Amino acid sequence: MNNFEKVKGYLLNLGYDIKSEDEQEELFIISDEEEGLLNVVVDCEDPILIVEMHLIDLNQEKPDFYKQLLVKNRNFVHGAFVIDEQGNRLLYRDTLELENLDENELEGTLNALKLVISENYSMLLDYAQN
Repeated sequence: MNNFEKVKGYLLNLGYDIKSEDEQEELFIISDEEEGLLNVVVDCEDPILIVEMHLIDLNQEKPDFYKQLLVKNRNFVHGAFVIDEQGNRLLYRDTLELENLDENELEGTLNALKLVISENYSMLLDYAQN
């Protein structure tokens, strides 16, 4: 079984809604709207699996906000807040090794993302509204 099929099986077993998939690119877009997960990219980039979700657009320079994000990263068990190459979008991103990936690891990463969203919702909303 290839990595794409393995990851797809894990996502289906975990009950995620696969919104789209691209077997050639080995990429999935998943959602669990009740848990706050919208358009999460799950990308098999051998040798790693990338899990990434766009959280908010960054439209203003706020050094205190960026510092707050970095401090929060220190407490995350999985993943981190990251900024895209252009500096326009705040993302959550985690990477896992594909070679030894098991369902529990993927579930842990996705659960950690749900926790990051719920624990930081107010901070992200405040930034987005100002």
